[in-house]
Amino acid sequence: MARRGFWVRIGMGVINSTLTVFSRHTWQGAEHIPAAGGAIVAANHISQVDPMVMARFVYATGRVPRFLTKASVLQVPLMGPALRSTGQIPVHRGSIDAARSVDEAAAALRDGDVVVVYPEGTTTRDPDFWPMHGRTGVARLALATGAPVIPVAQWGAQRLQDPVAHSVRPRPRTPVSVLAGPPMDLSDWRERAAGGEPDRTVLSGLSDAIMYRIRELLTELRDEQPPEQLYAWPPKRPATPDGEGGR
Repeated sequence: MARRGFWVRIGMGVINSTLTVFSRHTWQGAEHIPAAGGAIVAANHISQVDPMVMARFVYATGRVPRFLTKASVLQVPLMGPALRSTGQIPVHRGSIDAARSVDEAAAALRDGDVVVVYPEGTTTRDPDFWPMHGRTGVARLALATGAPVIPVAQWGAQRLQDPVAHSVRPRPRTPVSVLAGPPMDLSDWRERAAGGEPDRTVLSGLSDAIMYRIRELLTELRDEQPPEQLYAWPPKRPATPDGEGGR
Protein backbone atom coordinates (compact mmCIF):
# COMPACT_ATOMS: atom_id res chain seq x y z
CA MET A 1 0.00 0.00 0.00
CA ALA A 2 1.31 3.46 -0.94
CA ARG A 3 2.71 5.42 1.99
CA ARG A 4 3.33 9.10 2.53
CA GLY A 5 7.06 9.05 1.88
CA PHE A 6 9.48 11.92 1.46
CA TRP A 7 8.88 12.49 -2.25
CA VAL A 8 5.11 12.23 -1.81
CA ARG A 9 5.21 14.97 0.82
CA ILE A 10 7.49 17.13 -1.31
CA GLY A 11 5.39 16.63 -4.43
CA MET A 12 2.12 17.32 -2.68
CA GLY A 13 3.61 20.39 -1.06
CA VAL A 14 4.47 21.79 -4.49
CA ILE A 15 1.05 20.87 -5.89
CA ASN A 16 -0.85 22.34 -2.97
CA SER A 17 1.15 25.57 -3.03
CA THR A 18 0.73 25.97 -6.80
CA LEU A 19 -2.98 25.26 -6.87
CA THR A 20 -3.64 27.43 -3.83
CA VAL A 21 -2.28 30.38 -5.80
CA PHE A 22 -3.72 29.62 -9.21
CA SER A 23 -7.05 27.95 -8.43
CA ARG A 24 -10.10 28.30 -6.25
CA HIS A 25 -11.43 24.79 -5.80
CA THR A 26 -14.89 23.44 -5.18
CA TRP A 27 -14.90 19.75 -4.23
CA GLN A 28 -17.92 17.52 -3.90
CA GLY A 29 -18.21 13.77 -3.29
CA ALA A 30 -14.87 13.21 -1.57
CA GLU A 31 -16.68 10.87 0.82
CA HIS A 32 -16.98 8.37 -2.03
CA ILE A 33 -13.21 7.75 -2.01
CA PRO A 34 -12.91 4.74 0.33
CA ALA A 35 -10.82 5.24 3.46
CA ALA A 36 -9.00 1.94 2.84
CA GLY A 37 -8.67 -0.71 0.16
CA GLY A 38 -8.05 -0.61 -3.56
CA ALA A 39 -10.15 1.72 -5.69
CA ILE A 40 -10.16 2.99 -9.26
CA VAL A 41 -10.74 6.71 -9.63
CA ALA A 42 -11.88 7.23 -13.24
CA ALA A 43 -11.90 10.85 -14.40
CA ASN A 44 -12.36 12.91 -17.55
CA HIS A 45 -9.20 14.43 -19.03
CA ILE A 46 -9.34 18.07 -20.11
CA SER A 47 -5.89 19.51 -19.38
CA GLN A 48 -2.30 18.75 -18.51
CA VAL A 49 -3.09 20.27 -15.11
CA ASP A 50 -5.55 17.43 -14.37
CA PRO A 51 -3.08 15.18 -12.48
CA MET A 52 -2.31 18.02 -10.06
CA VAL A 53 -6.02 18.61 -9.45
CA MET A 54 -6.80 14.92 -8.97
CA ALA A 55 -3.73 14.33 -6.79
CA ARG A 56 -4.81 17.13 -4.48
CA PHE A 57 -8.42 15.90 -4.40
CA VAL A 58 -7.50 12.30 -3.55
CA TYR A 59 -4.67 13.20 -1.15
CA ALA A 60 -7.01 15.41 0.87
CA THR A 61 -9.08 12.28 1.64
CA GLY A 62 -6.06 10.68 3.32
CA ARG A 63 -5.17 8.44 0.36
CA VAL A 64 -2.02 8.52 -1.76
CA PRO A 65 -2.98 8.42 -5.45
CA ARG A 66 -1.06 6.41 -8.02
CA PHE A 67 -1.28 7.47 -11.66
CA LEU A 68 -0.64 5.71 -14.93
CA THR A 69 2.24 7.80 -16.31
CA LYS A 70 3.99 7.75 -19.68
CA ALA A 71 7.14 5.66 -19.34
CA SER A 72 9.18 8.39 -21.09
CA VAL A 73 8.32 10.86 -18.31
CA LEU A 74 9.68 8.45 -15.73
CA GLN A 75 13.01 8.45 -17.57
CA VAL A 76 13.53 12.22 -17.24
CA PRO A 77 16.54 12.99 -14.98
CA LEU A 78 15.62 14.07 -11.44
CA MET A 79 11.87 14.17 -12.10
CA GLY A 80 11.69 10.53 -13.20
CA PRO A 81 13.24 9.00 -10.09
CA ALA A 82 11.12 11.27 -7.88
CA LEU A 83 7.93 10.14 -9.61
CA ARG A 84 8.95 6.48 -9.49
CA SER A 85 9.58 6.77 -5.76
CA THR A 86 5.97 7.92 -5.26
CA GLY A 87 4.66 4.74 -6.89
CA GLN A 88 3.58 6.08 -10.27
CA ILE A 89 2.91 3.33 -12.82
CA PRO A 90 4.70 3.49 -16.19
CA VAL A 91 2.65 3.17 -19.37
CA HIS A 92 4.57 1.54 -22.22
CA ARG A 93 2.54 2.55 -25.25
CA GLY A 94 3.24 1.08 -28.63
CA SER A 95 5.57 -1.63 -27.35
CA ILE A 96 5.50 -5.27 -26.35
CA ASP A 97 5.38 -4.04 -22.74
CA ALA A 98 2.07 -2.19 -23.26
CA ALA A 99 0.07 -4.70 -21.20
CA ARG A 100 2.49 -4.45 -18.30
CA SER A 101 0.98 -1.16 -17.09
CA VAL A 102 -2.43 -2.82 -16.65
CA ASP A 103 -0.80 -5.66 -14.73
CA GLU A 104 1.07 -3.22 -12.47
CA ALA A 105 -2.07 -1.18 -11.87
CA ALA A 106 -3.97 -4.36 -11.01
CA ALA A 107 -1.25 -5.32 -8.53
CA ALA A 108 -1.46 -1.87 -6.95
CA LEU A 109 -5.22 -2.24 -6.55
CA ARG A 110 -4.84 -5.65 -4.96
CA ASP A 111 -2.31 -4.10 -2.56
CA GLY A 112 -5.00 -1.64 -1.47
CA ASP A 113 -3.92 1.47 -3.39
CA VAL A 114 -5.99 4.15 -5.12
CA VAL A 115 -5.23 4.21 -8.84
CA VAL A 116 -6.28 7.25 -10.88
CA VAL A 117 -7.20 6.41 -14.47
CA TYR A 118 -8.08 8.65 -17.39
CA PRO A 119 -10.05 6.18 -19.52
CA GLU A 120 -9.79 8.38 -22.63
CA GLY A 121 -6.03 7.87 -22.61
CA THR A 122 -5.36 11.49 -23.56
CA THR A 123 -6.91 14.92 -23.18
CA THR A 124 -10.29 15.08 -24.88
CA ARG A 125 -10.33 16.16 -28.50
CA ASP A 126 -13.93 17.32 -28.24
CA PRO A 127 -13.85 21.06 -29.07
CA ASP A 128 -16.17 21.79 -26.12
CA PHE A 129 -14.26 19.53 -23.70
CA TRP A 130 -16.96 16.86 -23.38
CA PRO A 131 -15.74 13.27 -22.77
CA MET A 132 -14.65 10.88 -25.49
CA HIS A 133 -15.06 7.13 -25.77
CA GLY A 134 -12.90 5.37 -23.21
CA ARG A 135 -10.17 2.87 -23.96
CA THR A 136 -10.59 -0.59 -22.51
CA GLY A 137 -7.87 -0.47 -19.84
CA VAL A 138 -10.22 0.79 -17.13
CA ALA A 139 -12.68 -2.02 -17.87
CA ARG A 140 -9.91 -4.63 -17.75
CA LEU A 141 -8.78 -3.32 -14.37
CA ALA A 142 -12.29 -3.26 -12.92
CA LEU A 143 -13.16 -6.78 -14.09
CA ALA A 144 -9.77 -8.31 -13.22
CA THR A 145 -9.60 -6.94 -9.67
CA GLY A 146 -13.17 -6.34 -8.55
CA ALA A 147 -12.06 -2.93 -7.27
CA PRO A 148 -14.77 -0.28 -7.01
CA VAL A 149 -14.85 2.32 -9.77
CA ILE A 150 -15.37 5.87 -8.51
CA PRO A 151 -16.46 8.16 -11.41
CA VAL A 152 -15.13 11.70 -11.15
CA ALA A 153 -15.83 14.77 -13.27
CA GLN A 154 -13.70 17.89 -13.20
CA TRP A 155 -14.05 21.27 -14.82
CA GLY A 156 -11.92 24.40 -14.89
CA ALA A 157 -8.39 23.08 -15.30
CA GLN A 158 -8.60 23.79 -19.05
CA ARG A 159 -8.68 27.49 -18.15
CA LEU A 160 -5.17 27.14 -16.74
CA GLN A 161 -3.82 25.01 -19.58
CA ASP A 162 -5.82 24.66 -22.78
CA PRO A 163 -4.68 21.57 -24.73
CA VAL A 164 -6.69 22.63 -27.80
CA ALA A 165 -5.14 26.10 -28.08
CA HIS A 166 -1.82 24.83 -26.63
CA SER A 167 -1.83 27.80 -24.27
CA VAL A 168 -0.94 28.26 -20.61
CA ARG A 169 -2.87 30.89 -18.66
CA PRO A 170 -1.89 30.73 -14.97
CA ARG A 171 -4.36 33.26 -13.61
CA PRO A 172 -4.73 33.43 -9.84
CA ARG A 173 -7.85 31.98 -8.24
CA THR A 174 -9.16 30.28 -11.38
CA PRO A 175 -12.32 28.29 -10.47
CA VAL A 176 -11.72 24.52 -10.59
CA SER A 177 -14.46 22.06 -9.65
CA VAL A 178 -14.38 18.33 -8.92
CA LEU A 179 -17.43 16.11 -8.42
CA ALA A 180 -17.08 12.44 -7.45
CA GLY A 181 -20.00 10.06 -7.62
CA PRO A 182 -20.64 6.88 -5.63
CA PRO A 183 -19.03 3.63 -6.80
CA MET A 184 -20.67 2.32 -9.93
CA ASP A 185 -22.73 -0.87 -9.84
CA LEU A 186 -20.80 -3.17 -12.18
CA SER A 187 -22.52 -6.41 -11.17
CA ASP A 188 -24.12 -6.94 -14.58
CA TRP A 189 -20.82 -6.39 -16.36
CA ARG A 190 -18.99 -8.74 -14.01
CA GLU A 191 -21.64 -11.38 -14.58
CA ARG A 192 -21.25 -11.02 -18.34
CA ALA A 193 -17.49 -11.46 -17.98
CA ALA A 194 -17.67 -14.37 -15.54
CA GLY A 195 -16.00 -17.61 -16.48
CA GLY A 196 -13.41 -16.36 -18.90
CA GLU A 197 -11.56 -13.49 -20.54
CA PRO A 198 -14.03 -10.67 -21.32
CA ASP A 199 -14.46 -10.06 -25.03
CA ARG A 200 -14.08 -6.75 -26.83
CA THR A 201 -17.81 -6.05 -26.71
CA VAL A 202 -17.90 -6.30 -22.91
CA LEU A 203 -14.72 -4.27 -22.46
CA SER A 204 -15.79 -1.49 -24.82
CA GLY A 205 -19.31 -1.43 -23.40
CA LEU A 206 -18.11 -1.14 -19.82
CA SER A 207 -15.55 1.53 -20.68
CA ASP A 208 -18.24 3.60 -22.38
CA ALA A 209 -20.65 3.06 -19.47
CA ILE A 210 -18.02 4.55 -17.18
CA MET A 211 -17.50 7.51 -19.52
CA TYR A 212 -21.25 8.14 -19.78
CA ARG A 213 -21.47 8.21 -15.98
CA ILE A 214 -18.56 10.68 -15.85
CA ARG A 215 -20.38 12.76 -18.47
CA GLU A 216 -23.50 12.86 -16.27
CA LEU A 217 -21.42 14.27 -13.43
CA LEU A 218 -19.76 16.76 -15.77
CA THR A 219 -23.18 17.88 -16.99
CA GLU A 220 -24.09 18.63 -13.39
CA LEU A 221 -20.89 20.62 -12.89
CA ARG A 222 -21.25 22.61 -16.10
CA ASP A 223 -25.04 22.96 -16.05
CA GLU A 224 -25.02 22.58 -19.82
CA GLN A 225 -26.49 20.06 -22.25
CA PRO A 226 -23.90 17.54 -23.48
CA PRO A 227 -23.86 16.05 -26.98
CA GLU A 228 -25.89 12.88 -27.46
CA GLN A 229 -22.85 10.69 -28.05
CA LEU A 230 -19.36 10.44 -26.64
CA TYR A 231 -16.80 12.05 -28.90
CA ALA A 232 -15.00 9.56 -31.16
CA TRP A 233 -11.21 9.81 -31.42
CA PRO A 234 -9.49 8.98 -33.62
CA PRO A 235 -12.29 9.46 -36.18
CA LYS A 236 -13.43 6.38 -38.01
CA ARG A 237 -11.87 6.01 -41.43
CA PRO A 238 -14.34 5.66 -44.32
CA ALA A 239 -14.77 2.12 -45.58
CA THR A 240 -12.78 1.16 -48.66
CA PRO A 241 -14.32 -0.71 -51.61
CA ASP A 242 -13.15 -4.03 -50.16
CA GLY A 243 -15.09 -3.32 -46.98
CA GLU A 244 -12.13 -2.41 -44.78
CA GLY A 245 -11.97 0.70 -42.69
CA GLY A 246 -13.05 1.82 -39.25
CA ARG A 247 -10.61 2.72 -36.53
